[in-house]
Amino acid sequence: MAVKINDKFVTPFVGAHELKNIRPALHAAYNTLLSRNGAGNDFLGWLDLPVNYDKEEFARIKVAAEKIKKSCDILVVLGIGGSYLGARAAIEFVKSPLYNELKKDTPNVYFAGNNISPNALCELLSICKGRDVCINVISKSGTTTEPAVAFRVFREWLINKYGVDGARERIFVTTDKCRGTLKKFSDESGYETFVVPDDVGGRFSVLTAVGLLPIAVAGIDIDAMMQGAADAREALTVENIDENEALKYAALRTILYRKGCATEIMVGYEPYTLMICEWWKQLFGESEGKDHKGLLPDSVNFSTDLHSLGQYIQDGVRNLFETVLDVKDCGCRFEIPNDPANVDGLNFLSGKDLDYVNKTAMLGTLIAHTDGGVPNIVLEIADRSAHSLGYLFYFFEIACAVDGYMLGVNPFDQPGVEAYKKNMFALLGKPGYEAERAVLEERIRN
Repeated sequence: MAVKINDKFVTPFVGAHELKNIRPALHAAYNTLLSRNGAGNDFLGWLDLPVNYDKEEFARIKVAAEKIKKSCDILVVLGIGGSYLGARAAIEFVKSPLYNELKKDTPNVYFAGNNISPNALCELLSICKGRDVCINVISKSGTTTEPAVAFRVFREWLINKYGVDGARERIFVTTDKCRGTLKKFSDESGYETFVVPDDVGGRFSVLTAVGLLPIAVAGIDIDAMMQGAADAREALTVENIDENEALKYAALRTILYRKGCATEIMVGYEPYTLMICEWWKQLFGESEGKDHKGLLPDSVNFSTDLHSLGQYIQDGVRNLFETVLDVKDCGCRFEIPNDPANVDGLNFLSGKDLDYVNKTAMLGTLIAHTDGGVPNIVLEIADRSAHSLGYLFYFFEIACAVDGYMLGVNPFDQPGVEAYKKNMFALLGKPGYEAERAVLEERIRN
């Protein structure tokens, strides 16, 4: 099993009777998910995705990835939210946060269209200057502001550099199967397209072409990733909480939430877990934060943040718990050298493996925070392989869906996301928003 729960640092806060008492509600939520009769049940394509995916498109993803590898130095991925977080998390977890700086036989992968920053866009265009570039724009509709603006810019840049015909061979589009302005435009322009499935929401889409194309371009084994997810699907479709780690995680989260925890902090002890945490934050935040309910998902990276947020976690308001990512095999060994002068007083570490020191820091922190009144759930992940990551993605998706149903919300919609967009469109003068603009400008004046 690629992901296991170590519960020794949470059992002081959650009694065995509480886990027993929550089982009926947990099983009801789980059966609602598997029977596909709950809220948002038209967005459950991710449940069987690891075994029931489009094999022909999967093969095309591999072919396109090889084409991109051979034809460019840089792939720019244009997408926001679930359209980029999963791919970036995978590249940093399996390869490195410094992937673009490493020696390799694959292109650099940069992500744009996830903000409205002119500085970020100008800096990326500067990086691309004088280099061969391909782009992968990811948007179901093609009208989401951030990636749509970036697509305009990079499409024009490619046409100016390679001409219309040359640019056509360097633009790859992941969008709706048959609807939407981006699909229509791509077909008319002759761009190769891949599908955002109708029944898979953006934050659950990492195992579709949305995530798989950039992941494959980075040289990650997408067959192994899908197999990891398939193994998770087999292991996590049993109803017994004692055999299903995702259900146990969901149960622990819900119990702690009901006992007054308002925030869950995801903790990594390696820089390569930072984007996993960002992907997790969207998954749980967008799925559960509704009707004035839900845990606030936050994250830290230790030991770095022990020198900043560590004080608050240790001694601040006791309304939070931590979930710790413990990667058992980090894949790297580094022995700490001896210093004859022992200037720093650290010769007691001489000859020790740095990962051992890191794991010891984790253990010390777990004990300290638990003593300080902070429950800690530890997720033990086998290694940094594509297989383990595929398993981890599916683990979190199952837990999130079950938790959402236990919370009494639809885990698969995001009505609150539209509020800022309406205000932004109105203030920018988008046609059709004239009345809203007048109301907002009056509010601003007053």
